[in-house]
Amino acid sequence: MGCPTQSLARELRFAKSLFGALSGSTLYALKMLIAEYGLSVTKGEIIYVGNGWYVSHAGLLRLAERRHCFGIHTRAIVTSSDPTQHRWVFKATVFKSRTCKGFVGHGDADPSNVSEVVRGAEMRVAETRAVNRALRRAYGIGVCSVEEIGSFANPLFLSRTNKVTTTT
Repeated sequence: MGCPTQSLARELRFAKSLFGALSGSTLYALKMLIAEYGLSVTKGEIIYVGNGWYVSHAGLLRLAERRHCFGIHTRAIVTSSDPTQHRWVFKATVFKSRTCKGFVGHGDADPSNVSEVVRGAEMRVAETRAVNRALRRAYGIGVCSVEEIGSFANPLFLSRTNKVTTTT
């Protein structure tokens, strides 16, 4: 894979090519996320939106795999969901080991807080958000996931990062 310094330099170059001029503090924050969690801009695991870095669902899943996550359980919270209004609430529990009691996260989605690109897939968005929150808690990740921030105001962001999927 190459030496870590070369890998870091490649990640920083790629980030600058994708997101343009980035401040020193923004690049420092990226370096820390790469060093602490092994996240990668080139693999789409971390994304710059507005004025901050966000981890992607793919990045969280890869981190969980690298750290040998034992399992993830999800379920819809039926009493809080309203399928007729496309409103869904999910609970996810991440188990880091066989004996782990679990880290819980909740996620919700409805047409008012999802991108037009994924409209109609609110149930999957809610589940993804719940899983992301549980994974962030389990692995101590303080940055929000991009799937948790709701609808995107800037379609250019979506096309520049190639991160549009029907499961986010």
